[in-house]
Amino acid sequence: MKRAGARVFASRSGTFRPPLALAVPALAAVAFLALPLIGILVRTEWGELMDHLSSPGTVEALKLSLLVSFWSLGLSLLLGVPLAWLLARVSFPGKAFVRSLVLLPMVLPPTVGGVALLLAFGRRGLLGPWLEHTFGITLPFHTSGAVLAATFVAMPFLVISLEGALGGLRPRYEETAASLGASPVRVFFTVTLPMVAPGVVAGAALTWARALGEFGATITFAGNLPGTTQTLPLQVYLLLQDEPEAATSVSLLLLAIAMGVLVALRGRWTGTPVDRKRHTAPAEEPVAAEPPADVTPPAPSADRWSLHAQVTGFTRLTLDADPGTTIAVVGPNGAGKTTLLRALLALTPRAHAELRLGESDVTALPPHRRRVAWVPQDGALFPHLTALANTAYGLRAQGVGRAEARREAKAWLDRLGVGHLAHRRPGQLSGGQAQRVALARALAARPRLLVLDEPLAALDQTTRAHVRHTLRTHLAGFGGVCLIVTHDPVEAVSLADRVLVLQDGRALQDDTPAEVTRHPRSPWVARMLGRNAWPGTATPEGLALDGGGTLVAAEPPPPGTPALAIVAPEAVSLHREKPAGSPRNVWHGTVREITTSGSRLRVLVAPDRAPDLVAEITPQAAAELGLADGVSVWTSVKATETTIVHL
Repeated sequence: MKRAGARVFASRSGTFRPPLALAVPALAAVAFLALPLIGILVRTEWGELMDHLSSPGTVEALKLSLLVSFWSLGLSLLLGVPLAWLLARVSFPGKAFVRSLVLLPMVLPPTVGGVALLLAFGRRGLLGPWLEHTFGITLPFHTSGAVLAATFVAMPFLVISLEGALGGLRPRYEETAASLGASPVRVFFTVTLPMVAPGVVAGAALTWARALGEFGATITFAGNLPGTTQTLPLQVYLLLQDEPEAATSVSLLLLAIAMGVLVALRGRWTGTPVDRKRHTAPAEEPVAAEPPADVTPPAPSADRWSLHAQVTGFTRLTLDADPGTTIAVVGPNGAGKTTLLRALLALTPRAHAELRLGESDVTALPPHRRRVAWVPQDGALFPHLTALANTAYGLRAQGVGRAEARREAKAWLDRLGVGHLAHRRPGQLSGGQAQRVALARALAARPRLLVLDEPLAALDQTTRAHVRHTLRTHLAGFGGVCLIVTHDPVEAVSLADRVLVLQDGRALQDDTPAEVTRHPRSPWVARMLGRNAWPGTATPEGLALDGGGTLVAAEPPPPGTPALAIVAPEAVSLHREKPAGSPRNVWHGTVREITTSGSRLRVLVAPDRAPDLVAEITPQAAAELGLADGVSVWTSVKATETTIVHL
């Protein structure tokens, strides 16, 4: 048994036994904390416990303690929740100082806190005389003073707990709600608070428990008047002088309440969001290309909204599009794609967009009034709402009645093939189902501009094809403009009327998918399309490649011209011996990797004096050549198989 226990300990901590230098002080600390509590349990007169707790003075003090603690909790919620949100979500000068003020009552001696309250709200304090003469309010030696003292020392527990929960909540949920038309206040009460409910509950429980046990600030500021300010902790203080056995019994009551609160919280002291009960997501179901026969889909809007945007900052470009246009935004990581979308939504300080949708200039409007619906990469469905409530959220935020909003939301869900999942929560949906619900939610919000940030990236290939078909079907009738950020060339070609290529925050190319496919002006786009792409500068001998070597092309540009050489993988020939004959570009290299691409193989070769290139061959050809990682090969490319694009 000892060996088994040692193995369990080893698997959890990486060592067989704890070092004595740490174990002994740790055990001493546990004993130090436990012995006083054990002392209360041992010294309690159990036979007289109920008599002590039911005495008139104790009952009166208990009622007053409950009254004061619950009023203190209400006041803490009223003031502390907005303060926690401010600290977690807003950057402002002096934020560190404000947080220090919040923490101060937790480290300040309670009696000092009581003195501070006297000097602020007492009859000779800063506000006391004004409160008494203007409103007739006297706080010291009054029940309201006990409430104020308890709130002063207890509210920090709520603020710190809730701030931690808000810090753990990713802002994309609130930003998505704003893009659906919800005002900041509506977002706070319908999205933020429900999602951090565990943090609110944890903070409220700790606040109430601390207010119930408050002593020092109360006796200093509010006094110890029976029936007015004499709470249960003050009653214990008095009983210790005359009836120590009764004081022990009342102390046991307070101890039981405190332990009950801590056990109920189960260690959630920081109030971080707790994952809701997860359900096993069902397998992906086929998407209905058309709505069921008994469903009347929403008619396409007769309104038409063009787009004009002048974007400055990190992303700098001018964007114009007619109604019904779908634009695929592509480019390498860091090119400014997401920054462009967030600038159109007014959600980033990195870029600013002067935006006109149709005849309306929305530049000065906040996100919730722009009518720009956003679908993040993961959908950002609100986990506390059903699929139907998620889809109706934007309509409800715009003032549509509940019944009408749900009816229209259900029609959108039916149109995207997920109407039968209307009453499921996001945790009960598969990836493809959740993504279609997110699209339905954005489309149901009646946007003038639709922005999708890699909406299909998290889906498997089969599901992606289904969702792509559904999205393409709807976009054909959308009266606004749609921008889709994607890294998938199939999405760019199949969904978009135009492809906008970004690089370093600037528009490198803006053209039809066919033209971008034929003549990509970015090495990244060419490689995304599966081509070899090498930038370089034209010389009399050919194109001097930036990665080394020279490439000869059939139609070279004038010397000194920056250009991009594009070669299809199937145009690269592989040989075990140096080829003879017509190829103008021949390099020796080494096979670095062989991967499968459908029914063919893609072979990555690292030439000695040229950039890496990819050749595409059949498995039979690879077997005949005896290809494997590390094998020495010769590559050749005909000059006529090279496409040169001027940069």
